[in-house]
Amino acid sequence: MVTDHPSRRQVLLATGTAAMAAGLGPLIPAGRAAAAATDGRRPAFGPLRQIDTGVLNTGYVELGPASGAPVILMHGFPYDIHSYTQVAPLLAARGYRVIVPYFRGHGTTTFRSASTPRDADQAAFALDILGLMDALKIRRAVLAGYDWGSRTGDIIAALWPERVKALVSVTGYLITNLAFNRNPQLPSAENAWWYQYYFATERGVRGLQEYAYEIGEFIWKFNSPTWKYSRAEYDRTAAAFTNPDYVPIVIGNYRWRQSLLPVEPQYAELESRLQAAPNITVPTITIDGRYDPFTPAGDGSSYRAHFTGKYRHRTFDVGHNVPQEAPREFAQAVIDADRL
Repeated sequence: MVTDHPSRRQVLLATGTAAMAAGLGPLIPAGRAAAAATDGRRPAFGPLRQIDTGVLNTGYVELGPASGAPVILMHGFPYDIHSYTQVAPLLAARGYRVIVPYFRGHGTTTFRSASTPRDADQAAFALDILGLMDALKIRRAVLAGYDWGSRTGDIIAALWPERVKALVSVTGYLITNLAFNRNPQLPSAENAWWYQYYFATERGVRGLQEYAYEIGEFIWKFNSPTWKYSRAEYDRTAAAFTNPDYVPIVIGNYRWRQSLLPVEPQYAELESRLQAAPNITVPTITIDGRYDPFTPAGDGSSYRAHFTGKYRHRTFDVGHNVPQEAPREFAQAVIDADRL
């Protein structure tokens, strides 16, 4: 059963638009959402809803007509659903049914049982989204995301392509290869992942418990050096870090990626397939943020071979949190991917 949060009926859309990236072509024309943003009436991002999805009770926002083509927008770490406060209304105004869920351990997404293991394997996040699609009776959707959201979308597109109409993936192919992750990189590259190594220690666990707010903002500034976000924007997202499972899920995910935690038996078969680096055959647009410290060199060439279906690549003059830094461009990428 779907329920609405009575205390959070509406979250207002933050102001601001991003400049058009070179070569993108015409952006979304000024429709209802864009017009409202310019005349003082801002489109609502909400209400926040809850639905049982397997082991989780998932919190999510839904916008647009129930009969619209489904789009699922997925956030990263340390971020939340509010990366899409401007993207979602733009897509809804174009007739899409837009779903924006909190990942496990974030916001109002909770485990239905205290005894359920707080697994953080990469396959668990993909199964969570598939469970949400099943609960909402969505057979097939456009998936779009960045960071953890890109990885999750990539996994679903690779292993369950029949559930994916099209894909938008920031930083391209992000399915974790555990063997590759054991290899050292140059110090400049390793430096960007400081929190991954910090979280491998018990001191890092205590640090995230005590300083989740400060760690999140420090990462925001590093990940997006040109983004001038407001205190209100950050505080709105940081509220998602107070989830009681936030620390075990974040710690578990990064430790799992370093092979400090085992692959859980229930994901072993899926993980063996993912470790073979399966190609993605669905129509895809990949996006890089020019100022994202994690963007690989080569304008998408390093991961191009993994996408064997219809494909486009774009680079925007932003950092890591592409949908919040360039919402109109990201929304246009979703529409264009759907049309590939």
